[in-house]
Amino acid sequence: MTSASMKQRVAVLLVLLLLAACAAAAQETDWEKLVDAAVRAYQEGRYAEAEQQLKAALVEAEKFGPNDPRLATSLNNLAELYRAQAKYEAAEPLFRRSLAIDEKVLGPEHPQVATSLNNLAALYYGQGKYEAVEPLYRRALMIREKALGTEHPDVATSLNNLAELYHTQGKYEAAEPLYQRSLAIREKALGPEHPDVASSLNNLGLLYKTQGKYEAAEPLFRRSLAIREKALGPEHPNVASSLNNLAALYRAQGKYEAAEPLYQRSLAIREKALGPEHPDVAISLNNLAALYDDQGKYEAAEPLYRRSLAIWEKALGAEHPNVAASLNNLAELYRAQGKYEAAEPLYQRSLAIKEKALGPEHPDVATSLNNLAGLYWAQGKYEAVEPLLRRSLAIFEKALGPEHPNVATVLEGYASLLRKTDRQAEAEKLEARAKAIRDKQTTHAKSPILWTALILAVAGLAAVALKGLRAWLRLTVA
Repeated sequence: MTSASMKQRVAVLLVLLLLAACAAAAQETDWEKLVDAAVRAYQEGRYAEAEQQLKAALVEAEKFGPNDPRLATSLNNLAELYRAQAKYEAAEPLFRRSLAIDEKVLGPEHPQVATSLNNLAALYYGQGKYEAVEPLYRRALMIREKALGTEHPDVATSLNNLAELYHTQGKYEAAEPLYQRSLAIREKALGPEHPDVASSLNNLGLLYKTQGKYEAAEPLFRRSLAIREKALGPEHPNVASSLNNLAALYRAQGKYEAAEPLYQRSLAIREKALGPEHPDVAISLNNLAALYDDQGKYEAAEPLYRRSLAIWEKALGAEHPNVAASLNNLAELYRAQGKYEAAEPLYQRSLAIKEKALGPEHPDVATSLNNLAGLYWAQGKYEAVEPLLRRSLAIFEKALGPEHPNVATVLEGYASLLRKTDRQAEAEKLEARAKAIRDKQTTHAKSPILWTALILAVAGLAAVALKGLRAWLRLTVA
């Protein structure tokens, strides 16, 4: 996930290249300055400024020649910025050109090729093109194992990324051993208190949380938090992410009093460290609002949702998927209050953004269809509900597979609709299929109400940002 999510916290290491000619050295300095400025702007959430700097860096890099590693780096960096903004069509040719340079200059089995494969896979992951993702992640893993050895930290990163794909697809049994192997490699190679170990603990904890294994998840989240506080300091943004994840676990368990101060501390750290208009602040606002929403504290939730929405619209643009998620959450708040006229245009705008940004068959589109169906269900507009559920179900089945928990959720809601409209035999078939899926996912916490089961929370974005899925400067291996 990644959460990712999709906000990204990435390692930055500038590798200085020694050039013989003074003119070339001057050129390199210009390139470095532009990249440095872009990195700062990106980290501070000033994406428009980062784009200007990266485009200028790309112009400089073109002067180094068509096969220069700095050109590949500049192509990758601009592509990564576009990926973060969900400008997928603009990002893909840049990632592909960067990969082609690496393969030509370094050879198809060089570790840097693995990083480029990883970055292209992450682009497809964001688009929900999971069939395209897996072979890229697998090839990256094989390259790293062969070139670096099976116990190298970069192998741990590839294992983590493949595990995240399986996690997203609901293939929990396939994901768990990969997460565990990734964690073991990092503990051995980096030591038990390294921040990357904290990331692995976090990701394994998220898997257990998804499965409803709360008792297994909590000590992992707590250890991850302790490592980050010690290694990075109590005011570091990564500490805010760990606080967020632990709070989300308590929220899932209905432990609202335990969750609230953690969400509040996470928000305070991000506002102080990143500024009040950074996208990660929007994540914390959204999550705290969702907590209040769960408790029926709608007056407290609404201004937080609205502020979160405003930050994302300003930082990422009005057509970004995070804006769609925020619109969805605000719409759900209104739906819960019976403000159906206020909710409907927000749901519809959220759906339109996702269809445009992610494509009509992305799982997040299915989520929006499901939630809009929930609004019509609440209004008794059953004729409008069924086509939305049909399309949602078809998307989930195609994107995630016929045995994913989300498929079971839609089947359960669809069966409820069929019973409501006196189609008992059809309902029984869907219920039986849903039960079969649930029985295979014995530890997955079943959501009793369809319409709240798939409400898109943005909490996962913070977690995704810590998994090291991508490099910013490609010369650093992700």
